[in-house]
Amino acid sequence: MTHTFAQQQREAETELPTENFEAHEEPGQFPARRKGFTERLDVLWEERRLLFRVSTIGFMVAILIAFLIPKRYTTTTRLMPPDTQSASSMMMLAGIAQRAGNGLGAVAGDLLGMKSSGALFVGVLESETVQNRLIQQFDLKKVYGKRYQQDARKKLGENTSIQEERKSGIITIGVTDKSPARAAELANAYVEELNSTVSQLSTSSAHRERVFLEERLRAVKQDLDDADMQLAQFSSKNNTLDIQQQGKAMLEAAGTLAGQMIAAESELEGLRQIYSENNARIRALNARVGELRKELHKLSGQDGDAEHSATTAADPSGGMPYPSLRKLPLLGARYADYYRRAKIQETIYELLTEQYELAKVEEAKETPSIKVLDPAEVPEKRSYPPRSWIIATGTLAASALCAIWILGSKGWQETDVRDPRKVLAEKVFATLKSGLPGRA
Repeated sequence: MTHTFAQQQREAETELPTENFEAHEEPGQFPARRKGFTERLDVLWEERRLLFRVSTIGFMVAILIAFLIPKRYTTTTRLMPPDTQSASSMMMLAGIAQRAGNGLGAVAGDLLGMKSSGALFVGVLESETVQNRLIQQFDLKKVYGKRYQQDARKKLGENTSIQEERKSGIITIGVTDKSPARAAELANAYVEELNSTVSQLSTSSAHRERVFLEERLRAVKQDLDDADMQLAQFSSKNNTLDIQQQGKAMLEAAGTLAGQMIAAESELEGLRQIYSENNARIRALNARVGELRKELHKLSGQDGDAEHSATTAADPSGGMPYPSLRKLPLLGARYADYYRRAKIQETIYELLTEQYELAKVEEAKETPSIKVLDPAEVPEKRSYPPRSWIIATGTLAASALCAIWILGSKGWQETDVRDPRKVLAEKVFATLKSGLPGRA
């Protein structure tokens, strides 16, 4: 292998069987005698030490390369095929692709002829929107050593395999990474992002209804709180809880007081026929009648005397824990207005809440459900590199190259120096050799 072409030429000239050539060949002809398989084996056997050394070196180099290549782990998760969707659901899926501009718009044109949402799921998983979220979540730019987002997306796409089986419709997501734990987390994160993206970009009628009811509920809740606050402030200011019940109670109390006062006055008139005004019983009955009349005036809201007028001016309720009968009609009208407004808002809120819950159930029915058949697990064995294959291939390649070199060198030595092919090869080699730097 270390012989130069000049040395090989001199050896060929000395070993050339000129007698046999001159006896059997015509001048100007150079036969290309082919060697048989046994002769080639014989040549390789003679150079078996060289072949063994080169094969050993190839084996060691292949082992070094196989163990220097970083290990990678691959894990997969499988999703069940989506349920057959109704027309509204298919419109929803089309809206997803149209509304999401980062990579999802490319799949919008195929939605009309799509039988299921499996193809759309694959498009969503391969979209830039999902990839950007995963890159941010796992800080993949630092993991992959990439400066730009698009380079990180490209690397993530190379490490991810997303396929849909035509017959079964099962979607398989495969993720390869240097860390087995991160590979499993990435695969499961793909499923989470798919579910989140489909839910966020849903445009079904049930979704629109749910969004509308959600906004309406917030507004009605605010109106209900305002109405309740106004009713509470009015009731607190005027000492009213329930006008109807309070009016009924006050009428009963007024009737009782009026009856007691009439009875006391009748008894007083009877005693006056017998006793004088200085009698103790008459004075006591006079005081009782005055007290009952005062209470009745306070209850009815009449200003019977200066003391009652001063009390009313200082306290609109006249010192009573409830409004007077004279104020009940006005207070009742205002109270009924506040109560009616609060009751209306409460009824609307209850109806909207019921419709909102129904809309959420309907939206859940129309949204394509993502069912995980096989969740991603942390792989126990590496998927790359195939060390046995690298070692075997490297060893065989070194042996084959060495054998080719041995047979080629032997064939070159046995080729006639006057062979035009050999002459041309020597000229080319000499020209290249003279053109190398440092050569004269």
